Amino acid sequence: MTRNTKINALLLLVVAALAVLPLALGLGDDEKEPFTGADAQAETAITEIDPGYEPWFSPLYEPPSGEIESALFALQAALGAGVLAYYFGLRRGRRQGELRTRAQLDTADGASGAGESTARGA
Repeated sequence: MTRNTKINALLLLVVAALAVLPLALGLGDDEKEPFTGADAQAETAITEIDPGYEPWFSPLYEPPSGEIESALFALQAALGAGVLAYYFGLRRGRRQGELRTRAQLDTADGASGAGESTARGA
């Protein structure tokens, strides 16, 4: 197993542990909605501190349920990750293409130079 494979396996285990441990340890069992987002927790904290608080802005679209809101957020995150992955893949592909082209040109230059040296030597 190479060093990179070991590092990737370790990172995968850490991510899996971060996803499973809160569920396995029962974190959030005492709450009404155990794994709400930071926005909902901030809204709860603000209304506890100042019950008369009025938000400055209202959302453009209010989903009918929390599940749909979560699904839309996950879709947004997936699209963003896809765009980033495409960009970095494109950059890597271009770099690899440039390296291949340079290698082919160097090989072609070396082959034509070798032919000339043998012709001169003969």
